[in-house]
Amino acid sequence: MSVQLHTLPNGFRIVTEHMPGLKSASLGIWVGAGGRHERPEQNGIAHFLEHMAFKGTKRRTALQIAEAIEDVGGYINAYTSREITAYYARVLEDDVPLAMDVISDIVLNSVFDPREVEIERGVILQEIGQSLDTPDDVIFDWLQEVSYPDQPMGRTILGPAERVRSFTRDDLQRFVAQHYVPEQMILSAAGAVDHDALVRMAEELFGGLEKRAVSVVQPALYTGGEHRVIKELEQAHFTLALETCGYLSDDIYTGHIFSVAFGGGMSSRLFQEVREKRGLCYSIYAQAGAYADTGTLTIYSGTSGEDVGGLSRICIDELRRAADDMGDAELARARAQMKAGMLMGLESPSARCERLARMVAIWGRVPGLDEVVEKIDAVTTGSVTDYVQGLCEKGKPSLALYGPVGSAPEVGELADRLAA
Repeated sequence: MSVQLHTLPNGFRIVTEHMPGLKSASLGIWVGAGGRHERPEQNGIAHFLEHMAFKGTKRRTALQIAEAIEDVGGYINAYTSREITAYYARVLEDDVPLAMDVISDIVLNSVFDPREVEIERGVILQEIGQSLDTPDDVIFDWLQEVSYPDQPMGRTILGPAERVRSFTRDDLQRFVAQHYVPEQMILSAAGAVDHDALVRMAEELFGGLEKRAVSVVQPALYTGGEHRVIKELEQAHFTLALETCGYLSDDIYTGHIFSVAFGGGMSSRLFQEVREKRGLCYSIYAQAGAYADTGTLTIYSGTSGEDVGGLSRICIDELRRAADDMGDAELARARAQMKAGMLMGLESPSARCERLARMVAIWGRVPGLDEVVEKIDAVTTGSVTDYVQGLCEKGKPSLALYGPVGSAPEVGELADRLAA
């Protein structure tokens, strides 16, 4: 398998990986414009724009966009995150030029018909309502808000309903004009793809875009805090976060391996101690998330109102214990899980395509899998111990609680317990 990267004179990048033996391909456009690129009055507009891309272009109606890909048995979709908006498709080898044409069309030529804006506004408001009615969705938005208050990094991707109700066609066009610039765009493709052919198509479709200044985002400032909503629900939903490193840090692999050992599977410390030994919950896990300049270790569990206090304290105690006695066998298992998960996940062209885009967006290159495995294997017990001790010493957790959570300790008590 071979990865090739090419940059057009205007800064637009094309990265591909040919996977021999495949008859299908995944490809898409990744744009460096997400939730953290929005001003306060724009909160939710990047996600709104993602929806509107499928609602008609200068050449195709919304139905024609869907039919163009589905008529050949393909699949097309998009997503918005805090740092990226992506538009992607999977098709058979012979239909790669068609997919390229459709994706470029929705990215470059959306018309934002006012009637379609109103229809999609209703769809997004329904999506917001559904999220608010889903405790284990909305609680992570609250956790993000208290971790990074009053700044783009802390705002929701969907945006508040009152903002979504106010967006106009002009607002959408202005956001595109400011952020959909060639230096912020990556064409990524994997599977049955021809790099040179895709470069030629990209030159024709995107080569004429004018090179413009890239917007600078507001640096993230983690503070820690608490958001608690007491409500009669069957479960008490508990989330806790601690600030960790961004994905450009040398500690990124240490953080991910620790999160796997601590709460990444059935053999992890949290699962064994909280669920298997004490029976305090059905679901509990920890995960490491990273952005350009910050990151968080997040713990989530759903439990009963009677047990939420004990569960939250045990999570803190297990963090402190991990700083003292994380063993070689645990880390070896976590390293194996991380490597296997990465390598198994990359057996599909869609996963490869996603990885290519993310690596180029982060580092401007695609590290080889051997290089990544080497960095995973280089994480030692000592480096993990230092990493966890650093988390405990900072002592600034964020806490979000939803449901029958009146008996849960306040974030200040957990911070003191962590630093004790």
